[in-house]
Amino acid sequence: MSSPLRTSGLLHALASLPGPRIAVGDIVAALRDRAYALLIVLLGLPNCLPMPPPIPLVCGLVLAFIAMQMLMGRTTPWLPQRLLRRSIAQADLARAVSRALPPLIRLERFSKPRMMMLRGPFALALLGVLLLVLALGLVVAAPFIGQIPLGLAVCLVGLGLVERDGVLIVGGAVVGAIGLALSAGFAYALVSSIASLF
Repeated sequence: MSSPLRTSGLLHALASLPGPRIAVGDIVAALRDRAYALLIVLLGLPNCLPMPPPIPLVCGLVLAFIAMQMLMGRTTPWLPQRLLRRSIAQADLARAVSRALPPLIRLERFSKPRMMMLRGPFALALLGVLLLVLALGLVVAAPFIGQIPLGLAVCLVGLGLVERDGVLIVGGAVVGAIGLALSAGFAYALVSSIASLF
């Protein structure tokens, strides 16, 4: 898997890895220098569709773990061996990738390297803050549909990192702000409803 591949090519290559199950460690090794970016995309993808708990919670916690490493300035992500040994069914990965490829290919036609100031150690830390906020939003998102704007935001940020496109990253931040506002509104309505019972 060579680094010139675009996001769609990288995901297609991942979905083509042999075997009935694919270890997380094999996925990280295949991603090489794009491990951060593609892990972010992979964590965002499940949340772009209505998903039952605890999928948004698990994705949010893993994303927060990755975001903290970006904040600390790590150039490649570290994952515990226990997590690296865990595996995902190759059929499930292929199904998720097949759903993601059409919109990704359309986005790739639009994306190109730009706003290159969003690179470097300081930018990595700044993106870590953004992803940490989105991760916490995923953890507390409303069940089934509340995570969709946040999942889309995470995917846009990850895709922007892969394609080195600052416009996609900014777009992800805007969509994430909308998603966080919706989640905050849901939380406020829920608390108000509970308070009115007393």
